Amino acid sequence: MTFYCIADEDTVRGFRLAGVAGQAVPTASQAAAAVGAAAARPDCGIIILTEKVAASIRPQVDKIRLERDRPLIVAIPGPEGPLPGRKSLRQFVHEAVGIRVG
Repeated sequence: MTFYCIADEDTVRGFRLAGVAGQAVPTASQAAAAVGAAAARPDCGIIILTEKVAASIRPQVDKIRLERDRPLIVAIPGPEGPLPGRKSLRQFVHEAVGIRVG
């Protein structure tokens, strides 16, 4: 099972340094095509998207999440940080564990 990153150029470059393949997508249509191609691969177990990319193709992401067991789609904050209204990792940890981090 492999990971695949679909995001902005900086995020994809960072994941490539960690050994994760990926594709930089500047538009929603390119993101939709890349997610469709990655989801069709039998070896792709996890697709990593930035929140911004996931928001631009939300219906497709939701459809894959609801109708399929694989791949798992994970949305992470991009270089600009979490989208407004989204909780940060620190907030999630604080709520889950009750310990303030940092």
